[in-house]
Amino acid sequence: MPAGQMILSAFFFNPQGDHRMSWRHPAAPTTEVFGLEYYQKLAAAAEEAKLDAIFIADHVAIWDLLPSGLAHFANPRLEPVTLLSALSASTRNIGLISTISSSYWEPYNVARQIASLDHLSNGRASWNLVTSAMPEEAMNYGRDENQEHATRYQRADEFISVVKRLWDSWEDGAILFDKASGDFADVSRVHSLAFKGEHFKVRGPLNVPRPPQGHPVVVQAGSSDAGKDFATEHADLHFAILKSKEEGAAYRADIDRRLAKFGRSPGSFKILPGILPVVANSRSEALERQASLETYIPDRMQLDLLSSWSGVDLSGYSPDDQMPELPDEGTYNGGRTALDRVRKIAESGATIREIATVLANTGAVPTVAGTASEVADQLEEWFAAGAADGFNLMFPLLPGDWLGFCREVVPELQRRGLFRKEYQPGTFRDRLGLRRPSNVFNPDRK
Repeated sequence: MPAGQMILSAFFFNPQGDHRMSWRHPAAPTTEVFGLEYYQKLAAAAEEAKLDAIFIADHVAIWDLLPSGLAHFANPRLEPVTLLSALSASTRNIGLISTISSSYWEPYNVARQIASLDHLSNGRASWNLVTSAMPEEAMNYGRDENQEHATRYQRADEFISVVKRLWDSWEDGAILFDKASGDFADVSRVHSLAFKGEHFKVRGPLNVPRPPQGHPVVVQAGSSDAGKDFATEHADLHFAILKSKEEGAAYRADIDRRLAKFGRSPGSFKILPGILPVVANSRSEALERQASLETYIPDRMQLDLLSSWSGVDLSGYSPDDQMPELPDEGTYNGGRTALDRVRKIAESGATIREIATVLANTGAVPTVAGTASEVADQLEEWFAAGAADGFNLMFPLLPGDWLGFCREVVPELQRRGLFRKEYQPGTFRDRLGLRRPSNVFNPDRK
């Protein structure tokens, strides 16, 4: 990524948009979200606009333990690696970020899947590593409740270490295909792991050659202390939840201190805050459009979501009550980033209803609303202040908001010299300005 240009990633969690109830909007898609053509159109628009990546979030469960879950927001979706593999055939340049949990998968499977996607896409694969925090997810994998928070990150640390070793288990140039001699590979360049840790025992090597990027780009989104330490040790991109450019600047300073602890430079780690862009003929019209989406979310569901995020059963409280005492973050085994968001809003004196409304509708991600020029102004302010290397674009309603941003805001950013007009040659890692990692088994051999 050339200096002075921002990274833009088109993110989606719900197939109809990043408002949880966007599926109720008259213009929202229905069953087409389970077919390929819908995503091909979105990917084509993103690539035409020269966006850096498509970023697919994921859970490995239906949200249904609370009363409104299955009724209003079960949120089924396609498996992301499968979907991105299909999209790799109809795109040529855009990065492909897939969420995969380290909590309930095995390192060998993940290393093989992401390496395969990297080969199929000519070096465009990326893995968003998450540690699953929903009890519904645990129940799908033989457990009655979540793993302890510390255990999840210990497992994740070991998990990613194994995955990177598996990617390195074939050195560059190890495969010979020497038909005359019969030598398929240079055996001195192929390595077993013989790894035995607390959580995993893996022999290796991988049965896929080293990926074109060396290591496909690793993304991480945890904002707890453990999450930020994990991200700064292992990840390349960081998805952050930030309320303002001032908070973003402070967050960047904290991240830079953590990077130094692991011997890394600030340039090796890109921070992409989530933002909710709403483009219209005026700022007031954009805000009205966003407010109209908020009318689709039932009151019961808002309270259930807040119960889930806070770890507190709110069924016996009035929506106009203050938030009761929250769990101690140090012992909480749910999502600590979500708990921290609840705590910060509660400290302002907001009622249960007010907290639930904010988090259920935006998830604490700031809305950037207005005309294309006004949206570009707000993104430029954050970027110029050093609060972000770019943005995860979380469009409220798909496909309309995704297509509108690509058609209207991107040309404005290009006109200002803040975003590319053409893709540079190379892999996804190359375009982000990230170096290709050396091989852990032989770091000095070229």
